Amino acid sequence: QVRLVESGGGLAQPGGSLRLSCVASGFVFDTYAMSWARQVPGKGLQWVAGIYADGSETHYQDSVKGRFTISSDNAKNTVFLQMNDLHPEDTALYHCTKVNQARPLVFEYDSWGPGTQVTVSS
Repeated sequence: QVRLVESGGGLAQPGGSLRLSCVASGFVFDTYAMSWARQVPGKGLQWVAGIYADGSETHYQDSVKGRFTISSDNAKNTVFLQMNDLHPEDTALYHCTKVNQARPLVFEYDSWGPGTQVTVSS
C-alpha cells in the first residue's frame, strides 16, 4: 500500500524559505517519478514540480521556476521541496505525489499524501 507522509510546512514571511519533506513507502521508490502539487480551498490539485525516478531531470511550473527546487534521496525514499523567496500566493496545502511512470512526459500522479500546510503572510 502506497504511503506518502509530508512534513515541513508552516508559516513563513514573504521572501522567506521553507523545506518540505516526504517519506514514501509501499512501492519501489526509485522506479517512479515523484512530484509536488498544491491545493487551495475550493480548487483541485495544481502541479508544482516533478523529478524523474533516477533524479536526472526536474521540471517546474512557471510560477515557481527559480524559487523552488525539488530533489530526492532514493536511499531514504524521500523527496524534498526547497521553497525560497516565498510569495503570499504560494499559500496552499502541499501534497507529495507518486507519478505513474519513471520518466514521464506529463507528471500524472496516482497517489498523494494528506499534505502539509504552507502559509505565507506578514
